[in-house]
Amino acid sequence: MSQQAIYDEKPDVEHVEAGDDHLKHQHDAHHHHTTNEIKHGDKALKYLGDERVEVTEEDNTRIRRKTDKYILSVLVWVYFLQILDKTILGYGNNFGMSKDCGLVGNQYSVLGSVNAIVQLAWQPFSSYLLVKVPARYLMPAMIFGWGAAATCMAAAHNFAGLMVCRALLGLFEAGCLPLFSLMTAQWYRRSEQPVRVAAWYCTNGIATIVAALISFGLGHVTNAALKSWQLIFLVVGVITVISAPVVYYVIDSDVTTARFFDDDEKAKAIERLRANQTGTGSNEFKIQHLWELAIDVKSYLFLALTLLLNVGAAVTTYFGPTLLGSFGFDKYISSLLNMPFGFLQLCAILSGCYAAQKFKIKSAVLAVYIIPVIIGLVLLYVEGKGAAKRAPMLVGYYMLSMLFGGNPLIVSWMVANTAGTTKKALIMSLFNAGSAAGNIIGPLLFEAKDKPHYLPGLRAVLGIFCALLASVGLLVIILFFLNKQRQNQREAHGKPRYIKDHSMSTKYQAYGTDEDATLGQNALLDLTDFKNDEFVYLY
Repeated sequence: MSQQAIYDEKPDVEHVEAGDDHLKHQHDAHHHHTTNEIKHGDKALKYLGDERVEVTEEDNTRIRRKTDKYILSVLVWVYFLQILDKTILGYGNNFGMSKDCGLVGNQYSVLGSVNAIVQLAWQPFSSYLLVKVPARYLMPAMIFGWGAAATCMAAAHNFAGLMVCRALLGLFEAGCLPLFSLMTAQWYRRSEQPVRVAAWYCTNGIATIVAALISFGLGHVTNAALKSWQLIFLVVGVITVISAPVVYYVIDSDVTTARFFDDDEKAKAIERLRANQTGTGSNEFKIQHLWELAIDVKSYLFLALTLLLNVGAAVTTYFGPTLLGSFGFDKYISSLLNMPFGFLQLCAILSGCYAAQKFKIKSAVLAVYIIPVIIGLVLLYVEGKGAAKRAPMLVGYYMLSMLFGGNPLIVSWMVANTAGTTKKALIMSLFNAGSAAGNIIGPLLFEAKDKPHYLPGLRAVLGIFCALLASVGLLVIILFFLNKQRQNQREAHGKPRYIKDHSMSTKYQAYGTDEDATLGQNALLDLTDFKNDEFVYLY
C-alpha cells in the first residue's frame, strides 16, 4: 500500500462510508459494533459510547492530581531504579571491578555495550509485550528481573560472569522506557506530557548523584568478604528487587481499570483525553500499524535523533568517572565531581521540558540544548590535545550534561506525534532501539589505546552532534508537510481545514463541541495519526 493510500484511507470503524453518510455510518458503527471494538481494545467506548461527558476545570485538576499520585510517583521511582542499576557499572569499575575480575583490553567497553546489544535484539518482542501484557503485570516482572541481574553482578568473578549479568539487565530493562512513554501518553493530555516525561526522566540526574554518594560511602567500607564494588551492586540490586511487589500493589494499567477512580471519574478521565486524538489504549497488536510505521518518514528521523543523541549519553554514563580520573583526580574525588554533573542533568531535563511545555515548540528547545554540548566537546578536544588544563576540561565535561535534556524532549515529541496503541508501542521500541544502538556505538568509540583523553572518540562524537542539529531541522520540515496532508484530508471529508489543538491548552477545553460538531468522533478509537484526519502534528 502506498503512503498516499494510507493517508486517504478512512478510519478503522466498520462500515464507514465516504461522502455525506460518513458521520451517520460512523455513529451507527459505534452502537452496532461497540462490543467488537471493546474486544479490539477501544476500551473508552465501554464508559462513553457516543456520549460526551462534561468535564470542568476542577474535574480536570482533580483527575490529573490523582493520576500524578498513583501513576507518576511509581514511574518516577521505577525509572530512578533503572537508571541507578545501569549507572553503577562506571562506579564499580572506578572501585576495582576491572582489576578484580581480570578485565583486559576493550572488555570493559564491551561490558558497557552488551546490555544495549540485548535491548536492541529484544525490541521486536518488547513491542508485542507492551501491547499484549497489561502494565500492572509487565512492570513488576521487569523490575524483579533487572534487580536480580544487578544483584548478581556482586557474585561475578570474571568477564563471562559480568557479561551474563549485564545481558540479563539489558533484557529486562528493554521495555522500561517504551512502557513509561506509552503510559504517559495514555494517562495525560499532550500539554501535560513533557513535564511528566521530565519528572521520571530527570531521575537520570538524581540517580547519578545517588550513585556517586553510594559509591563514595561504600568505597570506604573495608570488608574481607566483599569488595567495595561488590557492595555497590549488592545494595542497589536488593533495593530494586524488593520494589517489585510494592509496584504491583500500587500501579494500574490504564484509565479504564484504575482502582483509584470511580466510574464517574473514569468517564471524565477519558473525556479529558479526547483532544489528544491518540486513543486510550488497546490490547490488540495491529499488524497494519507496523506497515504504516515502516513507510512513515518521521519514524526514521526520530530514530536518527535518538541514535545520535545517545552515542553522547553513553560516553558520559560509562566513561564519565574515567574521564574525570584522566583530569588527575583520584577515585574518591572523581565520584564526588560527578555529583554536579548529575545536578546539571536534572536542571537540563526539567528546564528543557518546562520550556517545551511553555513555548509548545519542542524542536527549538532541543536545538538550543544541543549547542552547549557541541561547545563542551570542542573544549574537551582542544584542551586535551595539549597540556591538559583541569578547569576548562571540567567545564567542557559539565556542558555535556545538557544532552540529557534531549531524550525526554524526543520522547514527548514522539508520543505526541504518533497515534494508535500498536504504532506508539512500535515507535517507542524504535526509540529504545536507537538508544541501545547509541549505547553500543558510544563506548566503542573510546578505545583503551586512546587513554587518557580519548581524542579520536571526542572528535567522532562532535561530528555526531552536528549531524543531530541538522536532523532536528529536517524533521520540522517533514512535520510541516504532514500537517498539510491532514488539512487536505479534513477538507475532503467535509471538516474544517484548520482546527484548534485543544490538547496543548494549559486549561481544559472540551474538544469538538463548540467549534464544529463533526469533530472528535474518532478521538477515542485506536486510530493511527495517518488515519485520523483530525490529528495535528506538533513542532
